[in-house]
Amino acid sequence: MLATVRDPERAGALRAAAPGAEVRRLDVTDEESVAECFAGIERLDALVNNAGISNFDPTLEMSTAEALRANLEVNFFGTVAVSRAAMPLLRASGGRLLTIGSVHGVIGQPFNEAYCAAKFAVEGFMESLAPVAAAHGVRVSVLVPGYVPDTRFGIFPDVNRRTVQAASGPYAETFAAYGERIGAHWAGAGQPAAEVAEAVLRALAEERPPFRIPTGAWAAAYLDAKLADRDGTAVQRLARDWIGHTERPL
Repeated sequence: MLATVRDPERAGALRAAAPGAEVRRLDVTDEESVAECFAGIERLDALVNNAGISNFDPTLEMSTAEALRANLEVNFFGTVAVSRAAMPLLRASGGRLLTIGSVHGVIGQPFNEAYCAAKFAVEGFMESLAPVAAAHGVRVSVLVPGYVPDTRFGIFPDVNRRTVQAASGPYAETFAAYGERIGAHWAGAGQPAAEVAEAVLRALAEERPPFRIPTGAWAAAYLDAKLADRDGTAVQRLARDWIGHTERPL
């Protein structure tokens, strides 16, 4: 088993949890780093794309092109770069390509446009790749977690509530309402990272895994709602409820 980290000096917990794993440095945004990471690998049975960030900008008007590009570079282009490097090895072994997506790669989230854009791109890319890869012996799946509080992503509501409060502007009231409502909405809905890891192992062991795999009931319910919402009305109504907005006639 091969595990990767961007900074090997901070890999102590990883090495302790998986003492038999080889740990290599990998920066998914650096093509040279990707090539070095895959150097010398002769056989690969499965790849799990797990690198991700969320630059949770308060609003479109306050966001920066740099933050948008950073989301896409890691979450989308990084995933593509690693998958490209792995594909020849996976074709040779008849292996698996698993990517950790997000419920917000299927359903949009207010005030998180850049992250959602990147995860939507991952969904579309992998969905398009899957039939071609399958024709050459590689099974492609996207795992769809919901809210996973015991990751760094779990801190973003507090961080950005402070951001908006510090920058008094036209969206501050809306974001404050969102912060209150989304906290109540997510209460009790979180899924431990260990459960997501178990879902990865099940997908790797399954003979014919489906393309899209929700990792818990909460994510599955959101997928059901989105995929049955042909014109987007239900999802927009849900998002408006998150920010405490009642639709006004134009």
